[in-house]
Amino acid sequence: MFVVIMGCGRVGRSLATRIEALGHNVSVIDVKSEALAKLGNDFQGKRVLGQGFDRNVLTEAGITEADAFAAVSSGDNTNIIAARVAREEFNVERVIARIYDGRRAEIYERLGIPTIATVPWAAERLLHVITGEGVGSTLSDPSGQVSIVELILHVDWVGQSLSELEKATEGRCAFIVRAGRAAIPTSRTRIQAEDHVWLSVLSEKEQRAVEIGRIAPQEVED
Repeated sequence: MFVVIMGCGRVGRSLATRIEALGHNVSVIDVKSEALAKLGNDFQGKRVLGQGFDRNVLTEAGITEADAFAAVSSGDNTNIIAARVAREEFNVERVIARIYDGRRAEIYERLGIPTIATVPWAAERLLHVITGEGVGSTLSDPSGQVSIVELILHVDWVGQSLSELEKATEGRCAFIVRAGRAAIPTSRTRIQAEDHVWLSVLSEKEQRAVEIGRIAPQEVED
């Protein structure tokens, strides 16, 4: 996988080094050379100086070959413009933007761009969305026994009922986000392409549920 990251602050650096550690290729864009220097000598990816929404800069960073693009600079407007350019002009499949103003998140979700609005959670969530690695848990009960996690589903789950997914994962669907709108589904609800499915599951079975979501239904062992 090849990932282009715009923004080389704390989140951008953390994301870049973690993706590279997983064996993926990374290109990082920032307007400040000193920010790029903080990636350190061990970083093997490409560093590009410039504005991340500039088409020439994006091209230099390798956006035409990118599997994913993450806009994680300190500016909301810069991030959303860059994300839209990556999605709409370069047809990058996986695009995500870091947004400080949570009130804007719903608008951007309706544009088909997933957003991250909290700094402590950002690196783990971005890693999960871009690579499918890690666990995208966002909430747990005070005892830590139950978690709510977003599943990145294999394409073959499309058309299957949520009851089949629940049976396979031993969880319950908490809610889905479809076309930017959240809803509480029924067991008869069928999964559609680009659905964001959030599952409540025992924490001890969380990783297994995530793994099941990544594989085709026919590959799930009874």
